Amino acid sequence: MERLGTGIGWRPEIADAVERMPGIDWVEAVAENVCPGHLPDSLRRLRERGVTVVPHGVSLGLGGADRPDAGRLTALAERAGALGSPLVTEHIAFVRAGGPLTASPHLEAGHLLPVPRTRDALDVLCENVRIAQDALPVPLAVENIAALIGWPGEEMTEGQFLYELADRTGVRLLIDVANLHTNHVNRGEDPSKALDELPLEAIAYVHVAGGFERDGVWHDSHAHPVPRPVLDILTDLASRVSPPGVLLERDENFPAPAELESELTSIRRSLEAGAVQRVKAELRAAAGTTPGGGGDELFAAAGAGRREAAGGTGGGLLLEAGAARQEGARGVTGGAGTGAIRRGDETGAAEATRGAFGRPHQGDVDGARQRLALAQAALLSALVAGTPVPEGFDRVRIGVQARALAAKRADVVAKVAPELPVILGDGYRTAFLGYAQTHPMTSGYRRDALTFAEYLLSTGRPGDTGARRELREWWLERSGPAPRSRRPAHRLARATRRVLSRR
Repeated sequence: MERLGTGIGWRPEIADAVERMPGIDWVEAVAENVCPGHLPDSLRRLRERGVTVVPHGVSLGLGGADRPDAGRLTALAERAGALGSPLVTEHIAFVRAGGPLTASPHLEAGHLLPVPRTRDALDVLCENVRIAQDALPVPLAVENIAALIGWPGEEMTEGQFLYELADRTGVRLLIDVANLHTNHVNRGEDPSKALDELPLEAIAYVHVAGGFERDGVWHDSHAHPVPRPVLDILTDLASRVSPPGVLLERDENFPAPAELESELTSIRRSLEAGAVQRVKAELRAAAGTTPGGGGDELFAAAGAGRREAAGGTGGGLLLEAGAARQEGARGVTGGAGTGAIRRGDETGAAEATRGAFGRPHQGDVDGARQRLALAQAALLSALVAGTPVPEGFDRVRIGVQARALAAKRADVVAKVAPELPVILGDGYRTAFLGYAQTHPMTSGYRRDALTFAEYLLSTGRPGDTGARRELREWWLERSGPAPRSRRPAHRLARATRRVLSRR
């Protein structure tokens, strides 16, 4: 796997600052926010300087019951080509439900939701990943997500689920250590145990991000500084394996560039601390010494660890030895170069054949899709349409997740249609959350903004006549197949029709 180094999430709000930051080896851009034919000047300049750009998808829904949409896969492939990317990444999540599989209305979550860690969900996910691998021109890596809620009746831990997925498909893993922390707070899952079970040799790179805790629930906001527990998990991971790349994510509440640079420095120090621990442990194991034995070799190990963290170079034979020990602990057979995970550079049909003997029969996968579709539709409907909470779920946590989805939806609509908060003023958020309670999202955010405006106008809002007129003009400008003409003759004709319609 190509070594990426230290990077930061590229966002338009901090594009200039990212270009000027020292020591940035690569950046990650949200795939859906990049137009292949019109790349932002900042990304183009970074590419010209040799900075790697990785497209990070958020809407494919590989963990959903439906097969991946061909159009979305084509769009992701186009972005990888336009950016010259060595890989693309997505999430182990579902983002929509309903439709033909359930004979129920199509629903969009507008956010990433966890898949159940069951055999049915794993079978569906593996087939969806293989479909994506065949459609993409570069390797795919998938990310573990943060979860506010847990599914009842899960059959595997997160580490076991990810190990099975990587073993059966050869897909690379994007490990988000902030999400491991989120799941520790919200679901009581031990990050160290998850790292014990992960196929660390399959890691493509690592995400680091901040969040906040409220009423005992951790919110993975990507809008706050990275806390110490997340950095500690990063050090733990780096004590086991040298990750090819590490990236700082920040999506909102962007601080001064100096603060972002300080966070990157903390990330590098955490990696260095983990590298020192790993090299010490490997040399002790090779020499048969005890952790308290000391000796000159440990000083050499510390120096090697620091050089590795600073230079981004791999652990060589020591890394292979660590991987072999992990395989032995799991009972995986085969030498250092024969494991299914090792062939991580293959893509498409060749990669998809790995683990083929463990594939379920197609009829079994179709049945799993049907069962998963019903379960996901019931959960998403409870979250966005107010239907009863499915049996076995924590009703309080479902409420927390539902409010978080509505808040996220309001925030994103305000970004894609910034005129709405201006027109509605302080009443925007209250009005939108009221609308969201009875109007689940069934398409994208731009359609959602138009439907919200239609809803307000149909109920005689806003109360201020001038604001209502302005909202109506905004809606008319965007709801037709093409923008309305501003030529005087056309404007006069529209005004005449309005006068005649009142007679």
